[in-house]
Amino acid sequence: MIELIVGIIGMTLILVGFLLEEFTKFDHSTIRFNLINVVGAGLLIYYAYTLNSWPFIILNAVWLVAALYKLTRISKF
Repeated sequence: MIELIVGIIGMTLILVGFLLEEFTKFDHSTIRFNLINVVGAGLLIYYAYTLNSWPFIILNAVWLVAALYKLTRISKF
């Protein structure tokens, strides 16, 4: 049951970030936006791992790496 809750929280974070970027003037090049993606992707990796779902582990790992890359670039400025 805890795995499902973790997955729902991760999914919610990713979707909130996406919807904020698409439908508001939320700046996607902020630390806050990228932290939402990092945490969301990390939680979804854990959830996918509990399901032994390798396609979703890889998808979210790429999402996590991309968000971490953007986060490190933003925080250097």
